[in-house]
Amino acid sequence: QVQPVESGGGLVQAGGSLRLSCAASSRTFRSYASGWFRQAPGKEREFVAAINWSGGSTYYSDSVKGRFTISRDNVKNTVALQMNSLKFEDTAVYYCAASFGPKNFTIAAAYDYWGQGTQVTVSS
Repeated sequence: QVQPVESGGGLVQAGGSLRLSCAASSRTFRSYASGWFRQAPGKEREFVAAINWSGGSTYYSDSVKGRFTISRDNVKNTVALQMNSLKFEDTAVYYCAASFGPKNFTIAAAYDYWGQGTQVTVSS
């Protein structure tokens, strides 16, 4: 029903910024909660940030709180992740996910639809 597609990844120096975007062609995307997760080599996928369907509620992991901002535009059917003050440990493949009525916004298993991921590499 929903096919998220991520974009905006790349290589950036520590302290820099990147803005990731998650887009979906289906207009039903506006009714879905969305989350950003990341996975580094040899590590499990971890929660980064999430936003409810309306954008009225946001959630962040402790490691990114104050540096990352999640937002959505339900007219354009997009979800963005603004990443500031990037650190080397932020290096990972970032995935956008969507869920209709998630039981828990911070758990990967609660999401039904996933993008292919976009690589973010932060150099020290």
